[in-house]
Amino acid sequence: MLDFHIVKQLSHFTLDVSIQASAEIISLFGPSGSGKTTILNCLAGLAKPENGQIQLKERILYQSGKINLSVQERRIGYLFQDYALFPHKTVWKNIAYGMKSEAFAKELMKQLNIEHLAGEYPKAISGGEKQRVALARALATEPDLLLLDEPFSALDEETRLRAHDELLRIHELWSIPIILVTHQHAEAKKLANRIYYIEKGRILDSEVAALKHM
Repeated sequence: MLDFHIVKQLSHFTLDVSIQASAEIISLFGPSGSGKTTILNCLAGLAKPENGQIQLKERILYQSGKINLSVQERRIGYLFQDYALFPHKTVWKNIAYGMKSEAFAKELMKQLNIEHLAGEYPKAISGGEKQRVALARALATEPDLLLLDEPFSALDEETRLRAHDELLRIHELWSIPIILVTHQHAEAKKLANRIYYIEKGRILDSEVAALKHM
């Protein structure tokens, strides 16, 4: 269970968002600059709210004036828009970075069909392969929450559809809250259980999008 209230002053508005999520996929949908990535960064510990509270399972990750756990303590996987793979490390060393179990990391590579890429470097693999490597790296930390910041935006249509299927399959196996930022409404409708429409740091509306994979 994820339960958070984040308040943070941004350049042109105050971000003020509250969301509760169980083991479901939540989509944050809205225009660029509306605060979606800032929400992810606050959850991950990469940015600090001015006020509020973040609770994941029974643990308080952030509480205004009292608690602010480090990135490493939060047990959160983060898949960045550009994947942020280490260019000087092989695929295996990228995935092994922060892993809890070598056996589990290798099983993830098998599930995502990237075992054959273990010795390759990021510059030598395709965009779809980079996306799967980054997803494996995020999951190899055995997180309690997975954050996805427009992870499919750089993929061609065929690869994007395969990546959608992989995400749904991984979610079914892993059963943790996932927060997905996307600019594609059809993508949000397909993947998310609930969609939150965000503009200028506020939730304008929410929608139950899908029940089949809850």
